[in-house]
Amino acid sequence: MLFEEQRGAIRYFYDHLDLEQAECSLEACQSCLGLLVLTGVGKSGIIAEKIAMTLVSTGTRAIYLPAMNFLHGDIGIISQGDLVLMLSKSGESEELLDLLPHIRRRGAKTLALISNPESRLAKKADMSLCLPVEKELCPFDMAPTISTEVQLLFGDALAMALMSKRGFRLDDYALNHPSGLIGRKISLRVRDLMKKGADIPFCLPSDRLADVIVELSDKKCGCLLVCSSEKQLLGIFTDGDLRRSLQVNRATVLEKKMEELMTKDPLKVEPDCLAVHALELMEKSPKRLVTVLPVAEGSQVVGILRMHDIIQAGF
Repeated sequence: MLFEEQRGAIRYFYDHLDLEQAECSLEACQSCLGLLVLTGVGKSGIIAEKIAMTLVSTGTRAIYLPAMNFLHGDIGIISQGDLVLMLSKSGESEELLDLLPHIRRRGAKTLALISNPESRLAKKADMSLCLPVEKELCPFDMAPTISTEVQLLFGDALAMALMSKRGFRLDDYALNHPSGLIGRKISLRVRDLMKKGADIPFCLPSDRLADVIVELSDKKCGCLLVCSSEKQLLGIFTDGDLRRSLQVNRATVLEKKMEELMTKDPLKVEPDCLAVHALELMEKSPKRLVTVLPVAEGSQVVGILRMHDIIQAGF
């Protein structure tokens, strides 16, 4: 009986999906010049992570980030040209709605994948696609079942469509899996991916926040490296630190010196470290992903590594 109900619910999705709208969503993903960034809350977040993994393994540059992580520092990974796919059945998740203005300020676009076309997220995102759901399989119409199934169905279809449109071949698939991936793991190093020279966002510990906030914005790394005049690493100040500082010291924070605001002894990596080991270091704490690492020889900064750049390299 439940299988029949499930079959009928999935059929409802296919019968009511706006194919023209779905094609527009596909074209937006295909034309994205940066990363496809997937996010969601609760069960939708789990589905978003799975879709991101499928996209990456089939030739599309994508990443998953939990919605709350964006508001605590990880927004720094978003760049102009990226497209953020936001999964939500109701389209009323406050965590996703709160993200919209911050994503726009970084020059990225948003695509809402919702099941309520009249929701706030559907209306406020740059684009939206309704994934029709008549009711959940749950007898109380509460537990996410059909809604997450149709999200997954659409995500898998999206990955395969992008795979086909980009001419992704069997040889390419092999390169993204054990043999090719192992090759990159043993050859690609941090120095091959890091930003260096004038692209590094530096500041001095004696600088006022008001004097370096432009550097934080212009370098698009999501952080400032607080260093001595000889480029000795002293600390780091991230987008997340900025927001937290504003919450605590709203009236005086811009006059504070960076040595008062920075996080001392940040994680760092050496330029000859394998890129895959740097990625493992960034992902060591699943509750708080690190999206940027100072690159130092000893204590002297020689570069900065963004997770964005590692993902673009195919990891």
